[in-house]
Amino acid sequence: DSLEEIKEEDWDALVKINLKGSFFCVQSVIPIMKDNGYGKIINISSRASLGKLSRTVYSATKAGLIGMTRSMALELARYGVNVNCVAPGPIATELFNAVNPEGSEKTKAIIDAIPLKRIGRPEDVANLVAFLASDEASFITGQTIFICGGLTVGMAH
Repeated sequence: DSLEEIKEEDWDALVKINLKGSFFCVQSVIPIMKDNGYGKIINISSRASLGKLSRTVYSATKAGLIGMTRSMALELARYGVNVNCVAPGPIATELFNAVNPEGSEKTKAIIDAIPLKRIGRPEDVANLVAFLASDEASFITGQTIFICGGLTVGMAH
């Protein structure tokens, strides 16, 4: 939607899902993680957090989630809790495929813009999340990793 078309209820719905939901989900597990002296929190943002045409509210909430992740990481580090964020770009989900049919001009244009020349797979994101949840990522906190085939590198967002 254009800026002029966004309704307050649309704004509120996305804030509720992307920020409020994530915040209170994390808040609910903090006591257990503090008691254990260990925990892994992985928020899911989006490449759209860098700004995207006609996606102002979505972009704002996903950018807010990145800021929230960084603040949570600072607050929870003393308890052995790592907090990170994954920001996928184009991923071949059911929704993506429905909006961007394989072989369409729109999909070809997206692939052409991606340095790795392919759409991401759900397992690409799952593998990154699994890594961040593992002990191998014990020295990573407060970070956002864009998983987008290089789409965010060296281009206007």
